[in-house]
Amino acid sequence: MSDDVTLYLGDCLDILPTLGKVDAVVTDPPYGIYACGGKWGHKADLQWDRQAADVMHLLDIAPIVAIWGGNYFGLPPSRGWLVWHKPDSVPSAADVELAWTNQDMNAKYIRHSIAATNGERVGHPTQKPVRVMRWTLDMLNIPIGATVLDPFMGSGTTGVACVRTGRRFIGIEISEDYFKIAQKRIAEAQAQPPLFPPSNNGFHLTAAPARLWNDDDLDGAAAGEP
Repeated sequence: MSDDVTLYLGDCLDILPTLGKVDAVVTDPPYGIYACGGKWGHKADLQWDRQAADVMHLLDIAPIVAIWGGNYFGLPPSRGWLVWHKPDSVPSAADVELAWTNQDMNAKYIRHSIAATNGERVGHPTQKPVRVMRWTLDMLNIPIGATVLDPFMGSGTTGVACVRTGRRFIGIEISEDYFKIAQKRIAEAQAQPPLFPPSNNGFHLTAAPARLWNDDDLDGAAAGEP
């Protein structure tokens, strides 16, 4: 793709040992919802989600780690949680999604509609919005030019967010179909002018927010694995 993007098709457990340290790990791995009897997981036939991914080995790869669906894994205690509130979530689904981070920081919150993401859907049943993943990068204060690794790349949303904000990206995906989708999306993002600096001037909220992070200045519309 370019010197700033490296993509691997294969099992991250095989590929990770061949990589060196990176600046950050930002990922949205399989949660194991299908195996837990989640109705939506069965309805969407999420065969790849039959068991939760092994994420503990990711904690030593980078000084900054964020794992969406962190509440499904036995991760260490953290106060630096990230929360995506979905105001139009259906009653049978979760109203929020949670990301565990290893950062000693206040918990932060973004409200973003699922419906607003319909224009960027590419066929992955748990695709995150680009805005949510860009917000994740910004809340972690990952510098422009830093290298971000997503070992469960899915359809490449983390990579798109990195490209559009001037961060380097390494992505790993085991599914050839999703890998091809990620390749296409990231290549299209590389063809567009980057958006930066990161939007760290938004509203970063902790408890019972009265105001939400303001992303109205970002272009495009951005519903939940990258």
